[in-house]
Amino acid sequence: MNAFDANRDPIDLTPETRYARQVVLPEIGASGQRKLLGSSVLIIGCGALGCIQAELLARAGVGKLVIADRDVPTIHNLQRQFLFDEDDVAAKLPKAVAAARKLKKINSTINIEEIVMDITPDNIEGLVKASDVILDGTDNFETRFLINDAAVKYGKPWIYGGVQGTMGMVLPVCPVSGPCLLCLLSEPPPHASLPTCDTHGVLNTIVAWIASLQVTEAFKLLLGYNFPVYSMNVFDLWKGTFRSVPVKRDGNCPTCVQRHFEYLEADAGSRTLILCGRNAVQVSPALPQNLSLDVVGERLSRAGPVSINGRVIEFQTEGHRMIIFPDGRVIVGETKDPAIARSLVAKYLGN
Repeated sequence: MNAFDANRDPIDLTPETRYARQVVLPEIGASGQRKLLGSSVLIIGCGALGCIQAELLARAGVGKLVIADRDVPTIHNLQRQFLFDEDDVAAKLPKAVAAARKLKKINSTINIEEIVMDITPDNIEGLVKASDVILDGTDNFETRFLINDAAVKYGKPWIYGGVQGTMGMVLPVCPVSGPCLLCLLSEPPPHASLPTCDTHGVLNTIVAWIASLQVTEAFKLLLGYNFPVYSMNVFDLWKGTFRSVPVKRDGNCPTCVQRHFEYLEADAGSRTLILCGRNAVQVSPALPQNLSLDVVGERLSRAGPVSINGRVIEFQTEGHRMIIFPDGRVIVGETKDPAIARSLVAKYLGN
């Protein structure tokens, strides 16, 4: 310990000092701060949205954060994933681990748990049951519908959020009293039908905006705020536009009304198969697709080398060769890890 460290005054880590500027807010107050300190929030996905969500919640004094992610940071993540730096990329630390290390330096008085795993029907229920609110930091609708199933089943609120380009959207989902994600979208968008951040780009300021709104909605839920109207709020930060779309519960919703959890029961999700004798994993959509190879290939060409022979697309990215078939199947080479394969498919094809 050097002389400067030896003579350094101890830091007052008491809640009264740390959260003083937050407690004076009438929307929170001392009682609200106690509620936050006694709360547990699950963040699924520690990418662009999840990094900011986690930091805001840690600084605000949410008592327990659980961060679940299946990936490691790469250099192009640093443009928008604010908890990571070049050292994390070089060390190839899992995102959940790197994020937890940073957050523990920001707030050592709360409980931060990192979980390095691919979220699947086999492991999501225990995580959701133990949490007060779930925040969506994912990059694909398949996982979002899985979150929706688990949240509805256990009556847990969650906050949907998505960003792409300069646009973003937020929807609070309160299964006990309001609509669920399936009330808004009867099914995920078709496989590979939507641009992703890796193929279409994303403005880092819209990420910060949407994550901040998600955390604000989480604060309201943790503090007992009742939503009089449930709305999907859509923003285009570059154009400066905003619109709010009211969302009502569908009286025939198979999830929140009929309580049929097809994603949780693994009836609707994608399937993975490690190919015998090959260093590759096949990822198949739940239902066969009819992809336009030219359209998908043009989109992927923004992110890496693409070749199309009329029957399949060959796409090179991040040291992997991906073979994409018209029926939506994808063979991801140079790995035998289904989580890595699913992650790459989600990043570049969406669902």
